Amino acid sequence: MAEIFVIRLGSTSEPGVEWIAVDDNGTRRGNPGSGPLPQAAAEVAGRSVIVLVPATDVLTTSVDVPIRGGARLRAALPFALEENLADDVDTLHFASGSRRESGHLPVAVVARSQMDEWSSVLDEAGITASQIIAENYGLARIPGTMSVLVDRDCVFFNDGADIEFVMQGVRPSDTLVAAGLLTDRSDDDQDGEQTGHLVAYCEAADEERLSHDWISLRHELNSVDVNLLPDGVLPRLAVTVASGSGVNLLQGKYGAKTDYRSQLRPWRNAAVLLLGLVVTGVVAKGVDYYRLAQEEVALQAQFTEEYRQIRPGDTREVMDPVNAVRSIKQGLGAATGPQVFLPSLRELSDAMSQNSSASIETISYRAGVIDVRITSPDVETLGKIQKSVSASGQFQASIQSTDQVADQISSRLQIREAGS
Repeated sequence: MAEIFVIRLGSTSEPGVEWIAVDDNGTRRGNPGSGPLPQAAAEVAGRSVIVLVPATDVLTTSVDVPIRGGARLRAALPFALEENLADDVDTLHFASGSRRESGHLPVAVVARSQMDEWSSVLDEAGITASQIIAENYGLARIPGTMSVLVDRDCVFFNDGADIEFVMQGVRPSDTLVAAGLLTDRSDDDQDGEQTGHLVAYCEAADEERLSHDWISLRHELNSVDVNLLPDGVLPRLAVTVASGSGVNLLQGKYGAKTDYRSQLRPWRNAAVLLLGLVVTGVVAKGVDYYRLAQEEVALQAQFTEEYRQIRPGDTREVMDPVNAVRSIKQGLGAATGPQVFLPSLRELSDAMSQNSSASIETISYRAGVIDVRITSPDVETLGKIQKSVSASGQFQASIQSTDQVADQISSRLQIREAGS
């Protein structure tokens, strides 16, 4: 179970901070503390840090956009919210959370200058935050129930669904009116019963100060449950954000940078061994190449010496030994081509025996090609002879010409080795 150190920053007019340790199940692990930020930094002790920033500095809302996430979503958010923002979108930072069951996406918007100021303050104190979250996200969302938290002159509100905001200098009932969930009874034309359930959190002094408002709300709603915070607001906010609630402002430009060095450190020894293996392989290949190159040079010299003995008058450098040997064999009358004459005659003989009505007039052979003059009673018989010769796959027969002589067909059939 991981411990989380939650630090709540004050406003510019309140430089002090509050802190408390909780776990990721939303359980307190100690008592809250307060003091200057360097003192809080000394209490971190290696724990993950969540920083809560003033809700009055952050706009929290939700939008319905079809884009899943990533850089495309961050680029689309300014256009989706532009009409609801008073400031230039180029001066604002947008962050989004996990999509809710309604399909809406929670979004937090803050001035870039404010983000830079918070980052600078944390860096000076030596604090590295894993999350920076608007403090009103610490008010838990309860489906079907409205919730308020009173913190001095601020009131945090959410409707348990997609509406969440903070207002200053107002009563809890004013936030319900602003959300459109309660009719303003100051309007005499409004009547009728209103329903709903409200859970409220506040300190004892605020409960007494707002006693008339609680009474009024109990007349308006089905139920109003006021919970006192004996140790202040921070413990309630901390256990909620530690359990995963809220939009982390550390996204995009302000997102955590990947520390590739620390990620690769465990693989350093394996990488060294792999590099050594690669280098060894390259060296071995280089040695083999050098040895083969030397053998090639020696064989080339040996061949040239033998070639000069056979053809002493040819002083040219021998670039292609294979062609040189072929030239020598041709000069000596040796057959260099494949033996096709007798095998092709056997195939032709078999074809003629199957078509006895045809007869061979002449046969000639030259450069691996056999020309046969055949007389047949019709073209169909000639076609059968051609197919029979080609059927073995060793030879390819093709009809070169056909002539009608009296009642016979005189044709020339050419036979050559298949693929040649």
